[in-house]
Amino acid sequence: MKREFKFRGYTVEELKKMSLKDFAMLIKSRERRYLLDLDERRKKFLSKVANPKGKPIKTHLRDMVIIPQMIGLTIHVHNGKEFVPVEIKPEMLGHRLGEFAPTRKPVKHSAPGVGATRGSMFVSVK
Repeated sequence: MKREFKFRGYTVEELKKMSLKDFAMLIKSRERRYLLDLDERRKKFLSKVANPKGKPIKTHLRDMVIIPQMIGLTIHVHNGKEFVPVEIKPEMLGHRLGEFAPTRKPVKHSAPGVGATRGSMFVSVK
């Protein structure tokens, strides 16, 4: 039996019906202050989220807080090099978009190159 997701005691449907101010009162203070004082770029982004067209939503706003109206959408977040598709799930509410689009790749070390060490002089180049 799958358990229904609740955020601070509210279901996803109840959260989607809430205004932005009411939802802001449910999240942490830093994110609340961010949502209550939005500039023009962020308001424009939220209007795109409210009325999604057929093409994907792309953004550079890595610090945008995830709100209930974004649930179910796939937002392409810029990581400095490319746009990473992020599918918004209910568990992501109150977090930032940039948390789900990593900017660094893990380092993968391999064998040392020729001339890197004294022992590598005797390794065949093949």
